[in-house]
This record gives sequence, structure tokens and C-alpha cells, in this order.
Amino acid sequence: MSVPEDEPQNETPDAEEQTEPQATEASDEKAREVRLPNMFWALVPILCMAALMIYVFGWVADSDTYDAAHLPLLCSIVVACIVGIAYGRSFKYMLEGIIERLLVSMEAILILLLVGLLISSFMISGTIPALIYYGLALLTPQTFLPIGCIICAVVGWACGSSWTATATVGIAFMTIGAGLGVNPALTAGMVISGAYVGDKFSPLSDTTNLAAAVAGTGLFDHVRAMLSTTGPVFLIALVVYTFMGINISAAGYDPTVAEGIREAIASTFNVNPLVLLPIVVIIAVCILQIPGLVGVAVSILVGVLFALIFQVPYNMADLFSILHYGPHIITGNEFLDAALAKGGLDNQLWTISLVILAVSFGGALERCGSVERLFSGLKHMLHKVGTLTGCTLLTSIFCDAVMCDQFLGIGIPAPLYADKYDEMGLGRNMLSRTLEDAGTMWSPLFPWTACGAYQMSVLGLNPFVYFPFAFVNLLSPIYAFITAMLGRNIFWADGAYTNILGKTKPGKPAACPDDIREVALANLEAARAAGKAPIPEA
Repeated sequence: MSVPEDEPQNETPDAEEQTEPQATEASDEKAREVRLPNMFWALVPILCMAALMIYVFGWVADSDTYDAAHLPLLCSIVVACIVGIAYGRSFKYMLEGIIERLLVSMEAILILLLVGLLISSFMISGTIPALIYYGLALLTPQTFLPIGCIICAVVGWACGSSWTATATVGIAFMTIGAGLGVNPALTAGMVISGAYVGDKFSPLSDTTNLAAAVAGTGLFDHVRAMLSTTGPVFLIALVVYTFMGINISAAGYDPTVAEGIREAIASTFNVNPLVLLPIVVIIAVCILQIPGLVGVAVSILVGVLFALIFQVPYNMADLFSILHYGPHIITGNEFLDAALAKGGLDNQLWTISLVILAVSFGGALERCGSVERLFSGLKHMLHKVGTLTGCTLLTSIFCDAVMCDQFLGIGIPAPLYADKYDEMGLGRNMLSRTLEDAGTMWSPLFPWTACGAYQMSVLGLNPFVYFPFAFVNLLSPIYAFITAMLGRNIFWADGAYTNILGKTKPGKPAACPDDIREVALANLEAARAAGKAPIPEA
């Protein structure tokens, strides 16, 4: 965690009441005593947020009074700032932490704005309606879930973005699933599972690159390590989705519903297969590694161009209105009209305001000293690979849920536990993989996080509703923890890998700084000499 020059930099969790060196305010040069908060006060902002969230989403959720996470987060930011100031930090220092986190997230916020335009352009171009039209003809209730999950994974991988995958094919699958009589919560869980698998495996993904960077390892070493957990979990999820599809009751499937949707689409849009090309454009710009903002902007322009060519010759004012406020498509089918009423810059502002508050709370929680107090002393109690993996996973989930941002769920645990991975002779790709198994995968499972709020706005369901069916996201940290506790799925500093069968095979070491590698290799050699780490088989 970076600390400005006017703040002390030697806070330690073992000296709760120890006075830090005096810091001087730039404005009045008044000396201040800065300390870490004790355990109770470190928890106060978190408990405040939890209590307010329970009140909003538990007690008054059905009263039509208030059902958003914005004000609980805002109140919790204020509490975190008060705690920080009470323990000697200046408001300027707290504000700098908040702004620092916002700057890191600004590109994601701008992409979120453009995604609203992207959805609108893909609606009026006929791209998403055509996906629904052909999907209803080709898919059945029995094949819908596994095939849909694979398609979402492919799009997420090609785009490097779970957000783009859910905002395009995800919206289409929600409508297709409803037409096939599939539970919307199950469909949303399938979409989330596929989109996040693709995101994790994609070298274009921001979280994939972030995890590799903060762990100090190579990008493709990180992707290779993720195959050991996400790969098996994805296969398990596909089996479960297939089994659930086979057992979907035919009584819930009314062919007239699907046919009514297809007829309404055909009468409103030109469903020439060519209108599906904007999806190919998204994949192409990502494969060409065009920057995210530019790639989304290009896709929007293509969507608008296809709307003018294949659909209605909109004038400039109409296009601006549609892109800003979202399309108002009337097909005569009430269900379809509701499904197509998505997108628009204006409709993204609710989500963006929540993202800003969520990220701000994470920054305030960092700067007030809560994170250091709660976690920096924990690693001294970790002596086994399984417990270290479990603690990293729980810390990532904690940061997701409490600090409301997947970047913090990845970025905060990395420096806290990195030296413990070196101490146990583990590869840094073991750390990066563990960060994503929880930090990325559980980020869309809370309605008040940036990812959860976004997916809720796109898919139209609260994450608490689809949570039980997002099998990949739900099982990834569980699978990673269980296998690590059993001494399996472990990457060592010398490149050796202990597989799921417990066999340790030699391999290529993951990239990391030379000084770190020397320390980790020395510790690994000592652990093997003491019988605490396996020796690779010839």
C-alpha cells in the first residue's frame, strides 16, 4: 500500500499503541500521532456496512422503500474516515487513498459507460434479437445450459471481458432461456459461470493481467496455473448443467412462447444472418489486442452502422436518444419488449455511481488502517500450504465482499502473503492462481460490489438469486482449498507440479524476480530435506 510522504510509513500490527514518527500537515504543520486502530475499531467500518446492508437487503427489501447499496456504502465511507482521523490520519490522506483507488478503476468505469452504448447499438442493429431468434430455433431445454455456458466462455475468452460477454450473448441467453421455460436464476448462473471462465483464461483480461502482475509472475505461467483449478471446475459445471438440462421438466416448456418470440422478432427486425457479424467484430478487435476502450468504441460504431444498413435509417437525433436513454422497441410481444429494453448510457449511471462508492470504500478502508490491523499479523500463524491457500482465498473473498471491488480482492492479499509463498518454496503462479480463484470468481456474487451491481443491471437478477447456480464461481475457491489441503494441485518454485493424483513432476519454473526465486528455491530445498515438500519423480 503506497503512503504519501506526509504520512508515517512504519505502522506495525504488533505495536497497537506505539507512537509513529511525527507527520506534518502541509497546511498547518501540526504534528499528529498516528497509530493503527485496535481490532474493534478496525472492524467498525466493516460492521457498519454489514449492518446497513442487512437492513436494506433483508428487512426492508420488500417494502419498496429503499433497495440499493449506495447509501450503506456512503455511510461506511464516512465511518472509515472518522476511524482514520481518530487514529491520527488526516482527511487529506484518507481522501488521497480514495482518489487513488478511483484512478485505478477509472478505465473500468469508462468501459462501463460505453457498454451501455454497446448494448443499445447491438439491440437496434438486430444482433442481439437475431441471437435470440436463432438460439430459440437451435437450442432445446436439454442442451441449452451446457452449450450456452461454452458459448459464454468462448466470447468471454475472446473479449477478455466477462462484462462484454454478459452484455451481449448473456442478455440473449436470458431471453432464450425464458422462451425455453428454464428458470431465469439457473440461466443467469450459467451465463456468469461461462463468462468468468473465459475472462480468467484470457490473456486480454484486466484481472488476469493484474493477478500475474501483483504476484510477480508471468502472464502465461499464471494462465497455465489456473488450468489446474478452473479447468476441472468448468468440466464439473458442464456435467452438472447437462444433468440439470436433461432433468428439466417438459411441462415448463411451452413451444408457443418460443414461437411467439421468434415471430415478434422476425416481424420487427431484419434477421439476416449477416446482422450477427458485430459479435465477430468484438472477437476480432480483442484478438488483435486493440485496447479495451477503443475496441468497445469500434464495436459500437459497427452496431450503429449495421442498424442503418439492415434495420431503420435513423437520423442523428434518434441515434443519440437511443444510445443515451436506451432503445424503446415495440414488437407487440410484452415479454420480448421488456427483454429488449436494455442499454443506454443513462441506464448505466446507477451502476457507475455504485462502483464509485464501492471503490471509494475500499480505498478508505485501506487508508484508515483496518486492512493492516486485520491481516498483516495473520500470516505468522500459517505453516502449511493448505492453510496458506485457504487464508489467501478467504482474504480475497473478504476484500470482495467488504471492499466491494475485485481489483482489491486481488491486489490487497498479494503483498500480504507473497513472502509466505516464498517461505514455503511455492511458485508465484500458485499465488496468482489462488488470488483469481476467489478474488475474481466471487466478485459478481455480492449485489453491492462493482461486478455484482453491473451483472445485476445487465441480467436483471440479484446476485443472491443466481448465486447457487453459478457453479464455476461458487466451486473454484472450494476446489482450490480442498486440493491444496490434500497436498494436490501445487506449483513449486523450481517448476515442479504436484498433480491431482499426488504425483510430483518436474517442470519449467514460473517467471518471477531473480532475488525472489533464489529465496524460494532455498526454502524449497530445505523443506524437501526436512520431508515437508515432495521430491519430483524422474
